[in-house]
Amino acid sequence: MSERGWLKVIIGVPKEIKEGEHRVAMTPAGAAQLAGAGHRVVIERGAGEGSGFADVEYERAGAVIAPRAEDVWSAADMIVKVKEPLEGEYPLIRENQILFCFLHLAASPELASVLREKKVTGIACETVQLADGSLPLLAPMSEVAGRLAVQLGARLLEKTYGGRGILLGGVPGVPPAEVVIVGGGIVGTQAAKMAAGLGAGVVVIEKSAERLRRLDDLFGGRVRTLLSSPQHIREAARNADLLIGAVLVPGARAPRLVTEETVREMKKGAVIVDVAVDQGGCVETVDRTTSYGDPAYVRHGVVHAAVPNLPGAVPRTSTLAFAGATLPYILEIADKELENALAANEPLRRGVNTFRGSVTHAAAAEAVGAPYTPLGALLDGGPVRFENLKM
Repeated sequence: MSERGWLKVIIGVPKEIKEGEHRVAMTPAGAAQLAGAGHRVVIERGAGEGSGFADVEYERAGAVIAPRAEDVWSAADMIVKVKEPLEGEYPLIRENQILFCFLHLAASPELASVLREKKVTGIACETVQLADGSLPLLAPMSEVAGRLAVQLGARLLEKTYGGRGILLGGVPGVPPAEVVIVGGGIVGTQAAKMAAGLGAGVVVIEKSAERLRRLDDLFGGRVRTLLSSPQHIREAARNADLLIGAVLVPGARAPRLVTEETVREMKKGAVIVDVAVDQGGCVETVDRTTSYGDPAYVRHGVVHAAVPNLPGAVPRTSTLAFAGATLPYILEIADKELENALAANEPLRRGVNTFRGSVTHAAAAEAVGAPYTPLGALLDGGPVRFENLKM
């Protein structure tokens, strides 16, 4: 227990500032659980409004409402967010603070540098990984993103947005659109469910033969599968009306599997939705992000959408799924203190991307050009106790 008496840990929840981001990292129910365990939640005024949670609900749950983001960052031992801090938030990050969010360091060397300089313990939701290889904090958002990718792609296929003017599922006597999904993980599977459910023709390209077998069993022939190769990707892309990039290598920059030459050969007015953009994108012509306010640009006659926070469009659903998945980890860190929690929880250790000035995730270190230091080499450097943080 810290020198603050009965109070154990202060958890800060700032309002998300990325464009089109309406999620919040914690629900009133989560705040109530933390308060009941003796911790304090400080949440920025209006942070939950986009997800349908009013300030008064948090207050009733025992949280403190702070008027400004600065007040949240300065008070908290641990900051819990949805998306990575943006440049305007960098000055607010305090030395030795704990940051728990989707970091996506592979696409943000600048953020990695800030976290190293300030000796922040950066826990990336996207690299918290169970023994079976599954990603329990990324999975619910991947499910949402896969489904939304099809919805967005279907809309962009409309002529109004520069698309081919094709209805995804077609009508009797008229063939449906051809949807090609590169990557057969959670995003790709959910996208295939959505597209097939709307009546589109669907092809999933995946490097794992075992994963393709599972997809064949799941869809019972309604979805065609191809083993990933440059030739298969190129041939499938030529026929695609909608191509969805759903590639993920945890912590690493997404490989560029769809080349610019392939994009040049696609149909004019075809649509690409690159869900992998928050890890740098798997399509070579995705060289910038887009937003729901300005969702697409055209390159070589092909409509490109690269929204890095797709689930932010359905914040109520996304917040409930995300906050429910992260709360047990937040509670464990708060209850046990950081080093004890890391010692007890291997999936959580895998989530640590920066620690005591080092990058501790191998793939992230390679992506940002920083030296890699295994977390285990740093954990014997003295306990990280919350009362040691500057308050």
